[in-house]
Amino acid sequence: MVNLLTILTGIVCVLLMLVVLVQNPKGGGIDSTFGGSQANQIMGASRSTDFIEKMTWGLAITLFVLCILASLAIGGVTTEMPANQF
Repeated sequence: MVNLLTILTGIVCVLLMLVVLVQNPKGGGIDSTFGGSQANQIMGASRSTDFIEKMTWGLAITLFVLCILASLAIGGVTTEMPANQF
């Protein structure tokens, strides 16, 4: 369970980094480095900006939930060390 949550968290982190890098720092839409002109022509400038913003929020919320779930899963595992081994 913990391994699955760790893998999902890593995937969400990478996707979140990519989505943030695609955004234009001035809020003007998809960055032209990643094919922004074609995406703006297909979806329209305002629709592509809304989609990227919604995707960023969705991935951030997903990352938050996965971190809480991993914390609960790890917190539930207890290992006791025998008293005579120091």
